[in-house]
Amino acid sequence: MTGVYGAGPIRHSRRVTSRLVIIGGGPAGLSAAQAYRERGGRGEVLLLTADHALPYHRPPLSKDFLQGTTDDSELAMEEAAFFDEQDITVRLNTVVAELDPAAHLVRLADGETLTYTSCVLATGSSALRIPVDNAHLPGIFTLRSLSDARRLTEAASTAARATVIGSGFIGCEVAASLSLLGVKVILVTAEELPQQQRLGDFAGRQIAGWLRDYGVELVLDSALAAVGHDATTVHLDDREIQADLVVMAAGASPNVELAEKAGLAMENGRIVTDDRMRTSAPDVYAAGDIVRAHNGAAGRSLAVEHWGEAMAMGETAGANVAGEPATWAQAPGFWSTIGDRTLKYVAWGDGFSDTDVRQHPGGGFTVWYSQDQVVVGVLTYDADDDYERGRELVERGAPITAI
Repeated sequence: MTGVYGAGPIRHSRRVTSRLVIIGGGPAGLSAAQAYRERGGRGEVLLLTADHALPYHRPPLSKDFLQGTTDDSELAMEEAAFFDEQDITVRLNTVVAELDPAAHLVRLADGETLTYTSCVLATGSSALRIPVDNAHLPGIFTLRSLSDARRLTEAASTAARATVIGSGFIGCEVAASLSLLGVKVILVTAEELPQQQRLGDFAGRQIAGWLRDYGVELVLDSALAAVGHDATTVHLDDREIQADLVVMAAGASPNVELAEKAGLAMENGRIVTDDRMRTSAPDVYAAGDIVRAHNGAAGRSLAVEHWGEAMAMGETAGANVAGEPATWAQAPGFWSTIGDRTLKYVAWGDGFSDTDVRQHPGGGFTVWYSQDQVVVGVLTYDADDDYERGRELVERGAPITAI
């Protein structure tokens, strides 16, 4: 059954003075609704989400929630009463099948149509699965939603061994969390070092060392060849790994099908927006993982998949819908906690040519990233002063000599 929270019955008349329809219940969608109200937006707000739960924090799913130190009640981004107070209607378990920008309407999977004055697309991403035999078996775990996390947590409670495929942030976080639960974990990655492509050799060596400290066995530079029909056997080119559960942490794919069918301008599989999050269609905005948005500080378009940036983009979209001009002009960044160690990162994310590593007493470190002698990123562990200073240097395009 579709859950409805907030402002009560939905008005279907085309004479609605103003209606903001938000498609997606993640951080971008919720931030759009909040910003719209905070900036004085008075129209009807309708948030449609295919999820079964009100907007919740997803970063803890691979860490505190999986480890059992955080439960469902602590994940909510806002309590149900908030949506009543802000006059925001949320419809759960609601799938949008079509967006028609010309007619200013959305069509739901059950055939219902809803008109809008403005629309914000915030449909997020789905977990990628490596295209090998049996990779899509339902017994193979991914981690993108609360439902995924519940299933994985239950399976981990009786598992002795687990195989994690992929060494991105989700893969490393899940591997450490499972190991802390007493599960014997093998992490398989095609990279020579975890997160080497994104963060470079030094950071990759540090992360590899941390994972080994937690008891995780690393199988590096190894391509997945297939998964067994039992969904627990992993076949590599040169070996076979048997476990009680397999977690596929191979990245994410933006959910852009609605935008593509609607004819919105796309680039490299993402929706093109300006720095106000406006798409090529009048009155249609987009935010989060699905966009390639112009960043005012960077002076170019960026594709970003960070939680904080989804919130910032959603806030930008909601403010503009309310009539208050706002732009996305901050350097993207994230925190990643692997076991009990937290990395903090700010970077444009579209490449670097050189790194400058500074190690600090007590095991902390800072990695400065540059391109053409300009600071384009900073990664820190136990070096918060560098993290804060690094954001400012990145955003103003400081020379590397300024670090």
